[in-house]
Amino acid sequence: MSKSYDLGKKGEDLAAEYLLAKGITILARNFRAGKAELDIVAIDKEILVIVEVKTRNTRFFGEPEEWVTPAKQKLLIRAANAYVKFRAFKGEVRFDIVSVIADEHGTEIRHIPDAFYPTL
Repeated sequence: MSKSYDLGKKGEDLAAEYLLAKGITILARNFRAGKAELDIVAIDKEILVIVEVKTRNTRFFGEPEEWVTPAKQKLLIRAANAYVKFRAFKGEVRFDIVSVIADEHGTEIRHIPDAFYPTL
């Protein structure tokens, strides 16, 4: 596997552990719908949480969460709609980002609830 794949996998694993420690239940990981993939699908109380994980080993190009572009958000929203339909979920949906910096100094995890909202 490539270094970027390994880093991304490590970030997703760390994000899942972080969310579990906060009492959030993981329902699915790497749910695919067409061209989009949902990194983590979870439940926080009664809210369905779609979590995009962005992992970097440097801030040289900016914060990881800055890479969740409007185009990426559209893909995530489409995939979330597919998941909601597939599971016949009736309730509130929230889009979070977990930003992970893993470098020689250690690991920093930042959880951003309600990172963006779907637009009509």
